[in-house]
Amino acid sequence: MIKKKILIVGPAWPLRGGLATYNERLCREFNAQGHVCQILSFSLQYPSFLFPGKTQFSTDPKPNDIEILPQLNSMNPLNWLSVGNSMANRGYDVVIFRYWMSFMAPAFGTIARKIKNKSSAKILAITDNIIPHEKKFFDSVFTNYFLNSCDGFLSMSRAVYEQVSQLQPNKPRAYVPHPMYDMFGEKLLKTKAKEELELDINTNYLLFFGFIRKYKGLELLLKVMTYKSIRDLNIKLIIAGEFYELENETKSFIDENHLNENVVLHNHFIDSSKVKEYFCASDMVVQPYITATQSGITQIAYHFGTPMLVTNVGGLAEIVEHHKVGYVVDVDSEKIASAIVDFYSNNKEEVFRENVFKEAEKFSWQNLVDTILSF
Repeated sequence: MIKKKILIVGPAWPLRGGLATYNERLCREFNAQGHVCQILSFSLQYPSFLFPGKTQFSTDPKPNDIEILPQLNSMNPLNWLSVGNSMANRGYDVVIFRYWMSFMAPAFGTIARKIKNKSSAKILAITDNIIPHEKKFFDSVFTNYFLNSCDGFLSMSRAVYEQVSQLQPNKPRAYVPHPMYDMFGEKLLKTKAKEELELDINTNYLLFFGFIRKYKGLELLLKVMTYKSIRDLNIKLIIAGEFYELENETKSFIDENHLNENVVLHNHFIDSSKVKEYFCASDMVVQPYITATQSGITQIAYHFGTPMLVTNVGGLAEIVEHHKVGYVVDVDSEKIASAIVDFYSNNKEEVFRENVFKEAEKFSWQNLVDTILSF
């Protein structure tokens, strides 16, 4: 094996969220395999007025096993030039940009060009999204500016892979499913997890997890919770995550439909140390997304052996095999309700859990690293 010097460009501690978690885990995997990897993160990721949540910052302690360079200011073109020059002089073999929204394209594209002009580093983009969930007038111009600066592309859903193929047909590209998130601790007994969350150990729980945005379809799931067939099952829905949108609408719907006894609302960012409690306390994770590319939520579920219900949008169905590890249904409240009734009425949890653990072996970080280095 030839040791490589690698730079990942994207969020990392003290920034929080799935992107930071992914980037840090990938950095650790490179280092574990004998390479030297660092992360170029942000000194300023978003101006406060553009950020929809309460805070951009993690409460977790600083990682002491990876090197994070918090130098990138997404709003300052002079910073992009100086950071690009600095990174070009560090002798990287591979620079991996984590591309998830067009707002970052000018900064990323400028830095990539500086590195390419002054070094022999290969520029790779891991493309979470090419066409964003919430479209802006500048998306196309900004995205093409960044994509044109790259040597190759890796996508974690076939839908995004096809988008890249259309926009950059002559450059190398690969599809690798999102690896399993295995950094949130060991599985807990369900009763223990419920006790930690102060939940009733005799009640069954579904889980909606993560930042709450309109495209994630929480409104659909709340509608499902009003159905008599669901109310008769003695189940409750845990909503665990910070509202980025729809907070007032969600709370009003719960009140107006008398769902306060059926919904457990933990509307705050879930710290890393608490993630396992939510997944282990729940019978099934429900992702009723209206649009999607891929999701890290399913990869947390794989780690903890939690069955999944997803809608047939984007890349979700690619990694959730219908009637094996859970359900893939249309974006329709009746179809979602029918799957939930089937899950409980036919006691599917145990067999689904066994299959989830078996399928989890497919989603390794080793596979992702091997694919990146094959470029």
